[in-house]
Amino acid sequence: MSIQSRIDLKLKELGRRAPLGYFVGLHIRFTAPLMTYQTYSKAWLDHYTENGFVLRDPMTAWGFSSNGSIRWSDPGLPDPFHLFVEARKFGLKYGCTISCGPIKSRTIASFARDDREYSDEEIESLMEIVCELHELTQPPESLTKAQIEALRCVAGGDRHAAAAAKLGISESALKARLNSARTRLMARTTAEAIQRAKDYRLL
Repeated sequence: MSIQSRIDLKLKELGRRAPLGYFVGLHIRFTAPLMTYQTYSKAWLDHYTENGFVLRDPMTAWGFSSNGSIRWSDPGLPDPFHLFVEARKFGLKYGCTISCGPIKSRTIASFARDDREYSDEEIESLMEIVCELHELTQPPESLTKAQIEALRCVAGGDRHAAAAAKLGISESALKARLNSARTRLMARTTAEAIQRAKDYRLL
């Protein structure tokens, strides 16, 4: 089973455990996740964005200062901008947040439901899945010279035939290099692979 297929299975499992949606930011570096997955409603996301909650979210601050898990209802969790009050208006009444990984590449994930608090066992299970996703999506340390050359040609605007000619290889060989680069970077498309290679500072 490919890494992407394993990631998709983990995300489906998270979806079953978060009836009101989830957000997963994997390997947050320089304040931006390398990969993001979320299933919250558009109405809540629009409200969240319009009110600049990304800069006020208590879960973001907690996630960068802690490793582990916490319920949104924890009395020790400060919420000076009343984000959780706003979230309840959109049905996000109960939730938990999980944080794992080193500070230089932190993964933060939040899960919501409207019927009850998450149990300790459910949170532990969510933690296991999030940590597995963190490990599965660990950015590669490097790409091969052939992969870099192929990605650079396409990134520079060359079509497959032109890129292959420039590299002195067949078009099928070029496609094989691009495919291996996509697999290595856990990307679905060549454009996504190019962007991830840039994000990882490999290109």
